[in-house]
Amino acid sequence: MAHYPVRAKPKPGRLPRLSELVGQDAFIHLRPFGRALTNSLSRARLDKDETAVWEEEDYCLPPLAQERAAVLDEYFDQIEVERADPGEGWRRIAGLPALLPGAQAGRPPT
Repeated sequence: MAHYPVRAKPKPGRLPRLSELVGQDAFIHLRPFGRALTNSLSRARLDKDETAVWEEEDYCLPPLAQERAAVLDEYFDQIEVERADPGEGWRRIAGLPALLPGAQAGRPPT
């Protein structure tokens, strides 16, 4: 499994709905990536330039192909990924504010 820090521009007006869906675990049953995507989006952060940032586990080539087709392209533009060691992306963004504050309730960090 590979890990990717992700940067993406939220589409205007779409984050409230994404927060609602993530908080309801609406994507968790998407196979094979739903659990990892739900966890990652619930822990995503907002960078100073209003870019969403998070770390994603993925097996696909190109990275996030299935996630983009099913979920991410609906809510984000300009999605960029880079390969990193597990946890590196989370360490980089640890001090940033939550992207979806309501979606984090009750989620343990991984």
